[in-house]
Amino acid sequence: MNTESPCRRALVTGVSSGIGAAIAERLLQDGWLVEGMSRSAPAIDHPNLRFTPADLMEPGSVAKALAGLPPIDALVHAAGVMRVGTLGELAGDDARAMWRLHVEAATQLVEHVAPRMPDGGGRIVLIGSRTAQGAAGRSQYAATKAAMVGLARSWAQELAPRGVTVNVVAPGATDTPMLKDPNRTGLPPKLPPIGRFIKPEEVAALTAFLLSDAAAAITGQQILVCGGASL
Repeated sequence: MNTESPCRRALVTGVSSGIGAAIAERLLQDGWLVEGMSRSAPAIDHPNLRFTPADLMEPGSVAKALAGLPPIDALVHAAGVMRVGTLGELAGDDARAMWRLHVEAATQLVEHVAPRMPDGGGRIVLIGSRTAQGAAGRSQYAATKAAMVGLARSWAQELAPRGVTVNVVAPGATDTPMLKDPNRTGLPPKLPPIGRFIKPEEVAALTAFLLSDAAAAITGQQILVCGGASL
């Protein structure tokens, strides 16, 4: 259990499934109050979870959801989408959708919550991807995830004097519904060297640590959870 402060509050996007749901569950177990944000409601039933529906693809929907948000101590932007394609078949609409969700929505969220975060304890974690280093057939996705690293490192420098940290957790292929997304047909995920896909709970555990007081000196970093895929 988190004994640092029983009333710390975190906003988690993409809370309805996958990594976002795993992070919300872990934070609830650790004693956090969780504000969940996604298009559909999560299956989690917990008295310390408050869900606000929002379409992160729509700036107006996000603005409306944020307007009712109380001050928070931590933001975890876990909502994500993958669209794949090799040269010659890349779609501009796919690129724009991923840029909106991974980059513009992240910016909109941080712009709202960062000024209201407590000095010396605010935490921001963006869920990126090992693919940010580049991957055949995933160039547009990789570009948006690489942009998240640039955002995080820039914001970390700006917020460091306040003691607010910003980091990217970058998973490899993770056992979530995204692995079965029909939009990635023809480009199946590669099994990491450890012989299995990453568990969402493993990503959640690292995220929970980065939100803790013990991680106060870690900022501006991209930390991979990839089962050896980056070796």
